[in-house]
Amino acid sequence: MTTFSEFTGTLTYDAIPEEVRAILRRSFADTLGVAVVGATTEVASITRKIADRLWRPSPEVGAARMIFDGRPVSPAGAAFAGAFTVDSIDGHDNNSPCKGHAGSAVFPALLAVADSLRASGAAISGREFMVALAVAYEVAYRAGLTLHGTVSDYHTSGAWTAVGVAAGVSRLLGLSQQQTRHAAGIAEYHGPRSQMMRCIDFPTMLRDGVGWGAPSGVMAAYLAELGFTGAPAITAEGAIAEPWWRDLGDAWRVAEDTSYKPYPVCRWAHPSIDAARDLMRDNSLSSKDVTRVRIQTFHYAVRLAGHNPKTLDEMSYSIAFPVATMIVRGKIGPQELLPEILQDEEIRRISEATELVETEHYTRISVGKRWADVTLYLKDGREIISEPRTPKGDRDDPMTAEEFHTKYVNFTTDLIGKDRADEMEAMSLSFDKLDSKGLSRLIGVIVAPLDR
Repeated sequence: MTTFSEFTGTLTYDAIPEEVRAILRRSFADTLGVAVVGATTEVASITRKIADRLWRPSPEVGAARMIFDGRPVSPAGAAFAGAFTVDSIDGHDNNSPCKGHAGSAVFPALLAVADSLRASGAAISGREFMVALAVAYEVAYRAGLTLHGTVSDYHTSGAWTAVGVAAGVSRLLGLSQQQTRHAAGIAEYHGPRSQMMRCIDFPTMLRDGVGWGAPSGVMAAYLAELGFTGAPAITAEGAIAEPWWRDLGDAWRVAEDTSYKPYPVCRWAHPSIDAARDLMRDNSLSSKDVTRVRIQTFHYAVRLAGHNPKTLDEMSYSIAFPVATMIVRGKIGPQELLPEILQDEEIRRISEATELVETEHYTRISVGKRWADVTLYLKDGREIISEPRTPKGDRDDPMTAEEFHTKYVNFTTDLIGKDRADEMEAMSLSFDKLDSKGLSRLIGVIVAPLDR
């Protein structure tokens, strides 16, 4: 069996299946679109200030610029601010079996280290960045599956992405396999074992834990480089972890389980949103036709609740309010993330008239996928019931290239200029073809402040 440290140290670009490369290109562009909107949030503003105040760059390590900001900080500081920026808008890539997200930690962290290497005269190519991304994603996913399979509490993505980030950064820094083992162990030990359901029950700016998972992984690799020890990472090594790692290098969880979000809210709400959207469209309804809504779904989704959110964080971790938003507006995009959405009387009416019902069947089958159905009760007395469904953006119902582009344009319009947005999208969709100068150019486009 290939160990994770062997995989990290020996993976070549040519050994990465083209299917995996295509997913990582798509995730890069998609994550950047989300990050543009994320950079406007209060979460991003606060964390950028903290990174600037507490994580200034050192002359011994190249500075890393914060994404869509440009100020130089340490690599850990840029990873911290970048991960919170992406995670502040719940629209990034997803892995349902892992119950979370890799890209929101991996991209900000590896971009920070790549920018630091550039600043120190050791710029990397797009191919090298692809290998580090593939390592980080695959190790993160498998660590996440191991964590969820071996502990009773439901931990955030920050807990397991810290391990993947440590592996990816170890690859960028050229660490030995033994140093990589220590980096992963340090990241696992110091990374946030935060409780996801606490933030579901009490939604705040804490989000999915990646704001601390990303810098934990970055710092772990730099610590290991200097001789700090921490192996083993028990979510990546040993007999207990072995079932989730035995086919490493032969199969790719990246290819099997990466999915995408049409809407910037918690993935658990998506099947209900899609079902409501289809019922409204197929029956030519307006929100005025709807008197109440019934959603049947799985346990964790019912915990989202959120009939009357007071903040955008509560709205993102809700189900009734986003479904009501889709019923009223027919879309959920950046305009639906503005504070005034919380005061929309028609959305509030529908949301407060929405019943959430947990079913044992949906809870049982919502492991690798998320299930729900929706019933609309109409003024004319009719009851319109959807088929049971899973979300758009899953591997068996993928978003098209046109849908990805539309999402990207919606997320970047009026925040960065069209020429810059087009260049960033085109370069990120072919980043592995860039030489070191080209990748440095792309990073420069990403770290420049928003235009507004």
